[in-house]
Amino acid sequence: MPEPQSTLFFLLMMVIFGALMLWLVLAKQLVFRMLAACLAFIPAMLFGVAAVNKYYDYYQNWHAAVADLTSQGVQAAVGHSNVKLGAGFITILGQTVDTAVARQQGITLTVPIYGPSSDITRTVYVFLPPQYFWPGTYENYRFPAIELLHGFPGSPADWITVLGVNSVLNDLVSQRTAQPAVLIMPDANGGRGISLQCLNQVNGPADDTYLSRDLPGYIAQHLRVQQPGNGWGIAGYSEGGFCAANLGLQHGGLYSFDGVLSGYFVPSDNQLANPSRHVSPFDGNPQLARLNTPLDLLKSLPIGRPIPQFWLGAGELDRADQQSAYAFGQALQNRQPAVTTDIVAGGGHTMLTWRALLPPMLRWMTQGLAEQVSLRDQRLASEHAAAAAAATRRNLGQQKTQPPSPRATQSPRSTQLPQRT
Repeated sequence: MPEPQSTLFFLLMMVIFGALMLWLVLAKQLVFRMLAACLAFIPAMLFGVAAVNKYYDYYQNWHAAVADLTSQGVQAAVGHSNVKLGAGFITILGQTVDTAVARQQGITLTVPIYGPSSDITRTVYVFLPPQYFWPGTYENYRFPAIELLHGFPGSPADWITVLGVNSVLNDLVSQRTAQPAVLIMPDANGGRGISLQCLNQVNGPADDTYLSRDLPGYIAQHLRVQQPGNGWGIAGYSEGGFCAANLGLQHGGLYSFDGVLSGYFVPSDNQLANPSRHVSPFDGNPQLARLNTPLDLLKSLPIGRPIPQFWLGAGELDRADQQSAYAFGQALQNRQPAVTTDIVAGGGHTMLTWRALLPPMLRWMTQGLAEQVSLRDQRLASEHAAAAAAATRRNLGQQKTQPPSPRATQSPRSTQLPQRT
């Protein structure tokens, strides 16, 4: 069967639609004319859906579409324990993992994670790279972590089924142009028809709190990753790009690297469900709006406050995305003089553009995170060595100043002389 973006598929839908229209005209009985009209709706609908899919370059094959729509592209997991099983198998976050397979291609876990601070439970996809399961060098290594935020409409599985981020990272690491990292892909909105922009909605879901506090805390507690800070990065595309920029600035101490792919930097209204409606995230509060507008927030933050290092990308054909990236990059100049801005020739606001931006962004971010982790480990090793040396000197000093213990004296043995008879 032709793939959903192929010219053959579009021609096939047109031929089927034309044949049904011809049947509709030539049929003399009403029942057949009604049947032809109903059937003609199917290729017309598929043509429209395929046209939208081709424009946004979403699904390139039927396997990706089926995997995304049925959630079969990633493996499910429940529970929260890390347990060793028989030879060759372990349990991570409730899922049994064949370490022989995981050492070759890594594994993606699907985990429902509850956030106690936000009172939100969301589905989170976690990719553990092959090196996570290697013995030796990586056996006790705490990996950098990258939080990846999807766009709207969309789901976290799109990072895997559409963009193939796990395969891209594996390929880059095998080519020695990137470093291994744990990838965390949360449901940023709570459903396909919902847009929260990773904000704490006034009188609504505390999305920011979940993504910046609950989720990093859970991952750092249950997996072998760095604590939030120098070993964590965040990135996103489209609405996820706004999320990455805003969360990175709001919580600069949690993220040290930040990738924004075709993002915007001024929030719009949120879209809620049941019933579907657009609402202001800030309930009309202008101060809250300014505090969550990256362009305004960047200008108001104190110079000494830490912010992540940024990497920006956009498609050449989307003027709004390109201008937003340049404007934000210029605003960053006082804090980050050398901001990378990657423009994809012929790219728009589509998955095709984000596929092209993903490899250079991952190379930049994983190498930077690995360097931060290495520097941190060296600093901790030096501190531990200095503390051990100081303890040794204290012990030696105490031994030198301690007075010698007196020798025990032995009482002479009494001898009994035999009596004369």
